[in-house]
Amino acid sequence: MAEEKQTTTTVSRHSEVGHKSLLQSDALYQYILETSVYPREPEAMKELRDITAKHPWNLMTTSADEGQFLAMLLKLINAKNTMEIGVYTGYSLLATALALPEDGKILAMDINRENYELGLPVIEKAGVAHKIEFREGPALPVLDQMLEDTLQKACHGSYDFIFVDADKDNYINYHKRLIDLVKVGGVIGYDNTLWNGSVAEPADAPMRKYVRYYRDFVMELNKALAADPRIEICMLPVGDGITLCRRIS
Repeated sequence: MAEEKQTTTTVSRHSEVGHKSLLQSDALYQYILETSVYPREPEAMKELRDITAKHPWNLMTTSADEGQFLAMLLKLINAKNTMEIGVYTGYSLLATALALPEDGKILAMDINRENYELGLPVIEKAGVAHKIEFREGPALPVLDQMLEDTLQKACHGSYDFIFVDADKDNYINYHKRLIDLVKVGGVIGYDNTLWNGSVAEPADAPMRKYVRYYRDFVMELNKALAADPRIEICMLPVGDGITLCRRIS
């Protein structure tokens, strides 16, 4: 009983401080960071992580272990042409830019340029700003325009990798469009698909207001991805959960 009580306390404590990892042991997560992540984290990414930590919305940032994972994934699939929806201060964007070859490209979209510009000096100092095309504003109209261009085959199946970490209530709408923009064999990564662990909780379980609000949207996405015959999927408990979708048709 005592052990069971302690586990509950630990999970609750993690939840209160916005702990990104879904591991129940804080010590184990710290071990991963200190043993594998921080020693290999590029100096520019550490600098941007420190800057972001001082921002009042720092919970929105990609965790350091997920940034390392994304960089490894991009290299494994030899990605060159990529897209990112939801940038915030640019930690995952910087991870992507550093992982891409010198002539790699990222179309990055976010509704808030001010947050992006917090990290821009670090990105410029790292020498990778030339890989990034940043567009301020909602992503859906941009995607719709790109899909219209597919009549000329300009964008259809042209992206190697797409990372989505934006408004969860539009994830389904993003997927409907992105599936035609990523190439066959390319990968879409949807972030926060375990959503604070709430997807496995009863609907009436106590949870923060914003977690409850977006929970159903995330669960809707998860069901839709599992049923989509055009993709292979893998849901990983990295950060707040990331689902990788490899387009097969």
